[in-house]
Amino acid sequence: MKPVRTLVVVLGDQLDLDAAAFDGFDPAQDAVWMAEAAEESTHVWSGKQRIALFLSAMRHFAEALRAAGRPLHYTRLEDAAHDSLAAALQAALAKLAPQRVVMTAPGDWRVWQGLKAVVEAAGLALEIAEDRHFYTTVREFAAHAKGRKQLRLEYFYRALRQRHGVLMQDGQPVGGQWNFDADNREAFGPQGPGPLPARATFAPDATTREVIALVDTRYAQHPGTLDSFAWPVTRAQALQALQQFIAERLPLFGRFEDALWPGEPWLYHSQLSAALNLKLLNAREVVQAAEAAYHAGHVPLASAEGFIRQILGWREYVRGIYWTQMPGYLDRNALGAQQALPGWFWTGDTDMACLRDAITQTLEHGYAHHIQRLMVTGLFTLLLGVQPQQVHAWYLAVYVDAVEWVELPNTLGMSQYGDGGLMASKPYVATGKYIQRMGGPCAGCRYDPALREGARACPYTTLYWDFLMRHEALLAGNARMALQVKNVARLTDAQRQAVVQRADAIRRGEVGTAA
Repeated sequence: MKPVRTLVVVLGDQLDLDAAAFDGFDPAQDAVWMAEAAEESTHVWSGKQRIALFLSAMRHFAEALRAAGRPLHYTRLEDAAHDSLAAALQAALAKLAPQRVVMTAPGDWRVWQGLKAVVEAAGLALEIAEDRHFYTTVREFAAHAKGRKQLRLEYFYRALRQRHGVLMQDGQPVGGQWNFDADNREAFGPQGPGPLPARATFAPDATTREVIALVDTRYAQHPGTLDSFAWPVTRAQALQALQQFIAERLPLFGRFEDALWPGEPWLYHSQLSAALNLKLLNAREVVQAAEAAYHAGHVPLASAEGFIRQILGWREYVRGIYWTQMPGYLDRNALGAQQALPGWFWTGDTDMACLRDAITQTLEHGYAHHIQRLMVTGLFTLLLGVQPQQVHAWYLAVYVDAVEWVELPNTLGMSQYGDGGLMASKPYVATGKYIQRMGGPCAGCRYDPALREGARACPYTTLYWDFLMRHEALLAGNARMALQVKNVARLTDAQRQAVVQRADAIRRGEVGTAA
């Protein structure tokens, strides 16, 4: 075996032939290392859709590497002698004896620490190349965050717009304002969304079919199904999905980005987050495509800005939070929540219509849009008082786009307020009336969002008042919660007691579990 000068480590979320780790790559001296490791599917109880997407995309990328003439050492799950990436790399280092080991900045603290340890044990340094899929570096975000007790998206986003000239004209934001969020909160109304664009689907090829068979056999007991698997697994497919979104969904995305509708998982959402997070797409080309569509008159400014804010703003922001706050961030639990995650989160067997809809869809497709994640599943676990680490493990397991750098801050910080307000200015809490107003399936539910007490009271509404009562002292100091806390003070002792009794019944599983 010829000596290896540089071994380039490629992880399952780094599927980019132009990644910085390949800078200076010489096929005559260098090699690529990739491995499928069982631990990546079992350290959380990963859903079948997520496992299949990662494995299929990795195997297709391996084909692209070979086609590009880059020597590759690839271990398939069926042939793996080691369960963890770290153990597999340790064996590879002993066999290949490279002079250097290089990797693009990873997206998971646990994985980075494991790989770093085995490389250093081999007498080498794990060299980290910047991830060019992001507009900012972690160092730049750390400089922005230095000295701030709270971190807020808006001013960080504005600075990035200015620096990169996105939706800017003569130094000012196009349209005269930075944020069109107020224009992007419409519901569909009682008539529903009407005809919707078809989802961008990609029929499984031989490689993907092989992966599906493997996952269905090896991970038969894992949550979800693969019957609907149609995610993009190559760069060409991801580009096609991007083009289809820009042409068919982006025009109405902004207006209805917060809307819900029963049995409609896709609506006007891009469904590009998995392709972005696996690095099949670059954030810059996605932002440029949306901006170009606006300038061409194809989409309204509110839609273009709302979508760009998710990529240029929020995506960059949560990455900065993750890498500047880890590893301690994972253990935060500012509200002291200790309730267990209900078992039906893994099955969808609940009589609450909105949760049944969101969870069933999640298990079927590995997907839910951001309002379902924040204001349906996430809102329920927050109000119930579920330990945020259990909520994090569920989100990381079931969604195809879940990589820890993006999932953990969104879940523990934004959704569960586990960081005590570092990310969000207040806990995002609401009664069942919010879900009803945004188009949730409340009309077909046995519970009434308007009721706080009694057998037909919506569990969200009961738990909302219970949440405010349990955290009244803490929330009283938050100016954005003042009106909600003031409403709690108006409850009589009898009303408070009725709320607590019903909330306790919900926590015991006597309410909400399907018969």
